[in-house]
Amino acid sequence: MTDAPLEDLPFDELRQRAFHVAEHRLDLGFFVDVYSHMPGMVAIEGEGGDLGSTGGTIIESIRAFKQMFGDSPDIDEDTEALLRARFATYLREHGKG
Repeated sequence: MTDAPLEDLPFDELRQRAFHVAEHRLDLGFFVDVYSHMPGMVAIEGEGGDLGSTGGTIIESIRAFKQMFGDSPDIDEDTEALLRARFATYLREHGKG
């Protein structure tokens, strides 16, 4: 374990640590929270829900899932900063920081 602040860890390492703790705790709420902050999911919130937008919703949902849970997440800087803070906070709250 390094003495560096959690936020200074490489993103993938921080994500893996937080995911490991959440998985160990069976914390589905953590994963739902993280997933809901992905850009694709935020875009879905603005859709009207009619049949014409369903295809886009499915595509955005899949894209958001791949962004967060893929081997190398493809996320923008703002989202990474938000998630980095969320992961570090989660690790501190659950004693695994």
